[in-house]
Formats: sequence, structure tokens, C-alpha cells
Amino acid sequence: MSPGPDATTAGAGAALAERAQRVVPGGVNSGQRSIPGLPGLVVAGTGGARFRTADGAEFTDYHAAFGPPLLGHNDPDVARAAAEAGAVLGHMGVGVTEGEIRLAEELCALVPSLEKVLLTSTGSEATFHALRVARAATGRRLVVKFQGCYHGWHDSVSLNVISAPDRVGGHDPISAGILPEVLDATLVLPFNDSAAVRRCFAEHGADIAAVIVEPVPHNVGALLPHREFLTTLREETAKAGSVLVFDEVITGIRHSLGGWQQISGVTPDLTTLGKAIANGAPAGAIGGRADLMELFSTRPGAPAFFAGTYNGHPSVVAAALATLRKVREEPVHDHVFRLGERVRTGLRTVYERLGVPVAVTGYGSVFVTYFMPGYDGGADRAPRTYTDLLANDAGLFVGYRRRLLAHGIFELPLNLKRSHLSYAHADADVDRLLEATEAAVAAALADGGARDLEHASTMGGATRAGAEGAAR
Repeated sequence: MSPGPDATTAGAGAALAERAQRVVPGGVNSGQRSIPGLPGLVVAGTGGARFRTADGAEFTDYHAAFGPPLLGHNDPDVARAAAEAGAVLGHMGVGVTEGEIRLAEELCALVPSLEKVLLTSTGSEATFHALRVARAATGRRLVVKFQGCYHGWHDSVSLNVISAPDRVGGHDPISAGILPEVLDATLVLPFNDSAAVRRCFAEHGADIAAVIVEPVPHNVGALLPHREFLTTLREETAKAGSVLVFDEVITGIRHSLGGWQQISGVTPDLTTLGKAIANGAPAGAIGGRADLMELFSTRPGAPAFFAGTYNGHPSVVAAALATLRKVREEPVHDHVFRLGERVRTGLRTVYERLGVPVAVTGYGSVFVTYFMPGYDGGADRAPRTYTDLLANDAGLFVGYRRRLLAHGIFELPLNLKRSHLSYAHADADVDRLLEATEAAVAAALADGGARDLEHASTMGGATRAGAEGAAR
């Protein structure tokens, strides 16, 4: 892979980016696609574990669009299935197709909490509908979320993701334009704090409609949950008659075909899915207890409105079915889990050699390094809460990732963001990643990191409150 631009295409990205700026606000179509210090990043091609820019530069990709392509970009089996479906079946927006039925059957068979399921186009839509139906079912007002968890763009949960230290403990909305009374109906608790959950239910339980949680808060890297924390959520919601929602948009399929609920043995009332479910095609889902799902207006006369023009699009459904089939039938999880362990173990060795105190963590195919001054590497001190992450050196975190670009490697240069492996990555990619990381971190340390800290403060780091650090 060559990180430098091709002489025949040099400047093409800048020209395209300038055109984008004239007609697209900010030149990009989602809040974290414009990276300070990386102007003119125009993606021209993807394949397997790599992508190519309009300037002809090529990178091994560990960002992976925030996680969807578990199989790798443009997986040939998934692409073939989607194309074949599109050739014979257009989107009608009425009735149901056999593919939709098969996908719902497969999801219900795979994910423990799913008795019935509805398809959406995005994870944000799925979490929105989960909270709506929870309020419809309970007649209650309050929703509980956790600091560091991101559940999409809708107002009820658009707060307290990557927050500045002085905004932790209060409401920290990621956007202007949210009504104060909507924010007031959301209670924010610290992740992995069972005592805080019990206190909250003792005070507000009779008015809590739902608790929504990323079972692993991957939007701030990888905070692994204590099982006792998840069982506390299950116990308290059950006692209070509240709805427990697992947001498995990231963990679902990528960590296990049955999601984190299969791994933990804790079964929620509702589950939301997305991302890896269709290897990057725009698919999401909400499913769970039949009595809750029957409240949606897909059943005539039911009270909770549900709609989406593109829900169950034939090509997207075909992509999801092909993805699930490949993950079932091939050693996808074995491969990415093995590579993930190699990366995490190798990174610990690299940082020990450099004398840099870090916490290297993750799960399965996900990895992340937090730069933690004074951290002794003990397993009992692995970051478990967002407050722990406030010690992360954002300048060094962003700085080494920016320097990885010179080595043809792309990890998203935004503070606290996780990285991903896919079925298309190989051992040689891991070898190169470890070599490049050592060189990039050494260079960042030699430069002192001042410029990188400046970038980090505008890129959703823990040094500020704002929207840039929120998206998945």
C-alpha cells in the first residue's frame, strides 16, 4: 500500500473537496467525516481491508466506517447477493417480501431477546422507536442513559457522550435546538455504577419508562461492563416495570451472532441492531418481547407509530442475509478475534518498549489504546467508566494516529475512537500496524504533541463539550 498520492491524480482530492464545499455544508454528509488537518479527503475506492483516495493514496483501514464492514469492504458474496436481489426486485414500499420474512426469522433465531423484529434503515431510527414504544407501553416519562454512550441523533439521547470534565454529572447536550423539557426527561448515570442505578430507581422508578445502554460503550473506545452492572439493570427494570433496551448497533453481530446479551447472559426487553448486520449496507432493526413489538402501528390499531419508506429494501435485506450466512458458515469470528488478540498483545509490548503508560483494551475485533499517565497496566485498573477516560492524553491519542497516515494506515484521528479488524485483514496487516504504531508514537513523543493537543480540542476530545465527539 502506498500512502503517498499518485503523480497522475495528485490534487484531484482537493479539487473535489472544493466542489463539495460549494454545495454540501462543510463538504461532508455526516458530522465526523471532516477531519481537521486532513483537508480534501475524498474516498475513491474501497476493497477488503483497504481504501483509496482520489489523490491515489492507499491505506489499510482500521476505522471501518465506525464498524459496519465486519467482512471487509465490498465483500464479494454480500455484493453479489445485493446485486442479484436488485436485478429482480425493486422496492415497493407496500406489503412484505420473502427476504424480509427470512431476515426476521434469522434474527429472532440468533438474538436471545428477539421474539419479533422490525427493520429500519439506521441504528438511530431503531433506538428512537425503542424509546417511543417503551413510553407507549408504560405511560411513563423518564428515560435513563449513561455517560459515554451514544444512541443516535434524536433529542432524548443526544447528550453526555464525550463530555468535558466540568460537564460530567450534568446534562451535556451534543446539539443546539433540543427542547429543555426533552432533556429534563432524560436521567444520565455513570456507566458500570450499580449503586447509582439502584439509587435512581429508588427515587424515580415509578416514572422510568426505559433504561437504554450500550452494553459495551464503544463510542468512547471500549469500556467493558461488569456483569453485575448489567444484571443490576435487568433486576431494577424488572422490579419497576421499566423497559430495558440494549443498544447493540455496534456489539451485535460483530462480537457474537447473538450480540453481547448472548455473551453476558443478560437478556433485555428490546434490542437495537445495525452496522455489521449487513456489512455496511444501510440496515437497522429493533426487536424484542412480542407484547412490546405488537404495540407498533404495523399492526392495525396499535398505538406506537412506526414507518420508514426504505425499511426492508430488497437489496439491503439481501446484503444482511448474505452477511449473516457468511458469519455463520465461515470462521469469521475466529479470525477477527485471533487478530484482535494479536493486536492488543502486540501493542502492549510496543508501549512497554517505548516506556509509555497505556491501557490497551477492547474485545474481539475491536481495539483501542488509552494514554494514561501513571497507569501501571494492572488489569484491576483497566478503564471502566467515562471518568477514568478523562486521564487519557488526547494530544498523543490524536497525534500518533495522524502520523500513521504517513505509513499507509488509517485509524480515525479523533479522541477516544475505537479501531476495528475485519475478516479481510491478515497477519501481515497486523505486523505492519504494530511496526507503524511504534514509529508513529515515537514521532509524536519527539514532537511534544502540542499541535496535536490543539487539534484534539476541536475534535471531540474530553477537553471540551460538543457534538464532534458524539457520532458512532
